[in-house]
Amino acid sequence: MGDYPAVVQSQIQGGDHEEAKREEITSENGNELKAPTLVHYKWWIQMVIYSILVLSTQAIGTLLGRIYFEKGGNSKWLATLVQTIAFPILIPFLFIKSTKTNKNIEIKKPSFIIVSSLYALLGLFVAGNCMLYTIGLQYLPVTTYTLICASQLGFNALFSYFLNNQKFTPYIVNSLVILTVSSSLLVLHNDDSGELTNNKTSRQKYIFGFLSTVAASAGYALMLSITQLALQKIFKRESFRLIIEMSVYQSITATMAILIGLIASGEWKKLEKEMEEYEVGKISYVLNLIGTSISWQFYTVGSIGLIFKVSSLFSNVISILGLPVAPVLAVMFLHEKLTGIKVMSMLLAIWGFVSYLYQHYLDDLKDKAAKGVN
Repeated sequence: MGDYPAVVQSQIQGGDHEEAKREEITSENGNELKAPTLVHYKWWIQMVIYSILVLSTQAIGTLLGRIYFEKGGNSKWLATLVQTIAFPILIPFLFIKSTKTNKNIEIKKPSFIIVSSLYALLGLFVAGNCMLYTIGLQYLPVTTYTLICASQLGFNALFSYFLNNQKFTPYIVNSLVILTVSSSLLVLHNDDSGELTNNKTSRQKYIFGFLSTVAASAGYALMLSITQLALQKIFKRESFRLIIEMSVYQSITATMAILIGLIASGEWKKLEKEMEEYEVGKISYVLNLIGTSISWQFYTVGSIGLIFKVSSLFSNVISILGLPVAPVLAVMFLHEKLTGIKVMSMLLAIWGFVSYLYQHYLDDLKDKAAKGVN
């Protein structure tokens, strides 16, 4: 398959496989054209863009979510709602027509019932995970919260092995271990700084936040693996439009479920008073919610995009890579101390990421050598 990254080839299923083969257009004398090279570089560019989206929006969304509670916000349902409600900003992208590389090949579309059920399932997963993450962010220090979120990498590795046939090489295992250690180092920061003893949160709420974040991490990891499985077995195609569709439709389902919870809980009655009493003013209150909602919506796009281009495990690796960024931002905006532990955590995270990326580079070289491409 020419210059296609090996990881892309492993993800191509059914109709996509045939379509990709036909993209290697040959001239009348049998010489291969350079179209695959363009696809090769396009894949890397898209992967970088999606990675930047995940890294930046995750850090911003986490920080804004914590600031909301620090400055007087108390509504769990509202803090959960803003993580999904910004889906309308993606709707215009649905009108962008996908380019078809081969009009002669038609991929059978899945039935409406199957697709609707999938989006409903993913949407409920999103709603539940967002609520659990909100509880964790409300009751835990940012450093502790990011530490626990690192557990999703282990959960995802387990689910990917059974659901997505994920293969583990020494470099990938090295990456997983280093990234886990990177985030685990943050617990030393908590012990030394006394954040846990000085925090106003009761021990009972702290344990509740801890368990909620662990459950959310497991649920999120499972959702990523299910998404990859659906792309391989149900949709069997890859396009920017499909990424947007999945982001929008699962967000619609999640938003409806969260809105029902917000109304049923009665918290909506207290929102006006909450805004009036917000420590830094009404405008900051509104801007915080808007910024949080936009950040998490683009995080969803980046996360699904990485599942498309690589795998659910790689999407999670990028997410874990960004976890140490939140504590650093907390130093700047929430006045937490920057310690050597945090610096070491960031360096290890970068090392783990490079190790994972290097494995894909080796796969690429191996594939080129096998195909005789210079």
